[in-house]
Amino acid sequence: MKNIVILISGGGSNMQAIVKAAQRDAWQEKLGARVAAVISNKADAKGLIFAREQGIATQVLDHKAFASREAFDAAMAELIERFEQPGEPVLVVLAGFMRILTPAFVNCYAGRLVNIHPSLLPAFPGLHTHQRAIDAGCKFAGVTVHQVTAELDHGPILAQAVVPILKGDTPEVLAARVLTQEHLIYPRAIAGLLQKI
Repeated sequence: MKNIVILISGGGSNMQAIVKAAQRDAWQEKLGARVAAVISNKADAKGLIFAREQGIATQVLDHKAFASREAFDAAMAELIERFEQPGEPVLVVLAGFMRILTPAFVNCYAGRLVNIHPSLLPAFPGLHTHQRAIDAGCKFAGVTVHQVTAELDHGPILAQAVVPILKGDTPEVLAARVLTQEHLIYPRAIAGLLQKI
């Protein structure tokens, strides 16, 4: 069984979409995969409540309790390793996990670490993507699912969805429109990756 470990920092709407897709599309039977755990760096992350209600193991690892980013990431890797199955690699999914990961952590999960970013990468890596797209006069925005590498928001692209930028859009309105696409393409991209690893 391939275990999926999802990392969140907040409400976890993408995590919820992944869990629902895994249930609806019978990933356990068809792909030999399941969402085994949801881990957050914040104890008050609302997504933990949903995960517990689904019977998924949850853990909190507070980054503020560690002296360095490296120490936190090492502890996170140890926690994730608890969900490894013999001969089956864990797939680590970032779903609103608001921490920049160290190169050592990224290398540990190379090819098995995915993220979703609310722009059409390589355009607008980093923060404030919707405002930046509007300010640049873009006609389209979107979302990208990609494998994580040491360079922020630059890993191999697994899937993208395009969303029009409409006259009068605010960053909040555009973000809501993009989010509906995030919930569709992230589970699909993960299912596709599970068939390859």
